[in-house]
Amino acid sequence: MNTPDRPAAIPNDTRSPNSLTPSRRGVLRAMAALPASAVLLGALPGTLGSALAAAPPRGSATRYTIVPFLNSTDATVNVYESDDATDFRLLKASAYTPPAGRIRDASIFRHSDGYYYVTYTTHTWQGTSTTIGFARSSDRVNWTFLYDYTVPIANLSRAWAPEWFVDSDGSVNIILSCSTANDQWIFTPYRLRATNSALTAWSSPVALSGIGANHIDTFIVKLGSTYHAFTKNETTKYIEYATATALNGPYTIRRTGNWAGWGSTREGAALIQLDNGAWRIFFDGYGDGSYYYSDSYDTFATWSAPKRLPSISGTARHFTVLKETVSGGVNLPANVSRSLRSANYTTRYWQEQSALLNLPVVSSTSSAAEKQAATFTVVPGLADAGGYSFRNAAGNYLRHWDFRARFDTNDGSSTFARDATYIARTGTASGSVRFESYNYPGYYLRHYSYQLRVDPTDGTDVFRQDSSFVPVTPL
Repeated sequence: MNTPDRPAAIPNDTRSPNSLTPSRRGVLRAMAALPASAVLLGALPGTLGSALAAAPPRGSATRYTIVPFLNSTDATVNVYESDDATDFRLLKASAYTPPAGRIRDASIFRHSDGYYYVTYTTHTWQGTSTTIGFARSSDRVNWTFLYDYTVPIANLSRAWAPEWFVDSDGSVNIILSCSTANDQWIFTPYRLRATNSALTAWSSPVALSGIGANHIDTFIVKLGSTYHAFTKNETTKYIEYATATALNGPYTIRRTGNWAGWGSTREGAALIQLDNGAWRIFFDGYGDGSYYYSDSYDTFATWSAPKRLPSISGTARHFTVLKETVSGGVNLPANVSRSLRSANYTTRYWQEQSALLNLPVVSSTSSAAEKQAATFTVVPGLADAGGYSFRNAAGNYLRHWDFRARFDTNDGSSTFARDATYIARTGTASGSVRFESYNYPGYYLRHYSYQLRVDPTDGTDVFRQDSSFVPVTPL
């Protein structure tokens, strides 16, 4: 039985999205070659390829995977997945428990052999930890322990937070934070390079030049010929930013302090590129028990205000993100008329009313004008042909303004194109689709009070249902 439509929280920023310049961000983590069942993303992990900055092809979907340890225990990890890098849903609880020791700071990638691999910290933060662990999976759900590797650094006290990095030459590397017994809390980033394809042999550790001691959780991405490092300064507790022209360095630290507006006591940075080309950074706000993300549209120069990740904040700790393009996504025919029915209020349809998009009851007894106002042409996205735009009978396009869904004349600007483009995600009901805002990642067309708005996901089933719509034969 349906209950009355629920009001949703209004976003704090009520300015028109049109008035906002591109300054929301986020960043990518290194990943490896994709499996045969996935569509190649266009670049090796750690490098930027044009195919990464696009909506998934018709019939395909974006999939993000994380394997975090838990706030309640570091004896096991859960596996979560998401189609938008914002709303992560549990795939399997306690998916992997090592045969001995602990599992913290797990980093995941997919190797050229088709398997998923995690590497991780093997001991609690209180104890000596001179090894890093490895496990493998064919499906991200069922994991097999491989081995613990003793890191060959003299007088080593702690080897923490190993991060996969696949360079543009195909080499598989691990960036590792290490301290020695003479000062066990002063960490320096090191690089290990795999010397065989089985990932069982590693080069001697090499300290990254230029970042210096007392930096931890170093995460690197490569764009063109430049390596971009995000690393936590353990003295100031801020995540800093450095660049180099070689993986080993020397790095030059470009930004310090609260340069990005993320605040202090943040750690475990991980980066991924979103479907609209923005870069997203995730970090553990361990001081307050939350997990955060922030986005960048200008190659790491400026960042959006950090937002708390829904669903997993307070549960997940220190993860990296694997992005894949996989089969099974939405495939709406282009240049075809459709009506769109609410998935959870099945007598209600999208309908234009005085240029605004609402969700009234529409039926076979409705007038011809009412049915026409509930019929739209689905066209390739104005900003990205892999996305979708919607045109009414008058030739106006569905766009968001002050986060309200409305129809306006296309003025030919890039801002309008982004406002009028939506990335299709699979909905909650059979045949249903969710439409994510192209320029506001994590915001969806969602109904409340029987009006359509672009609203930020809160990670609940109610939100997912309210943002799911079924394309049907025109009324």
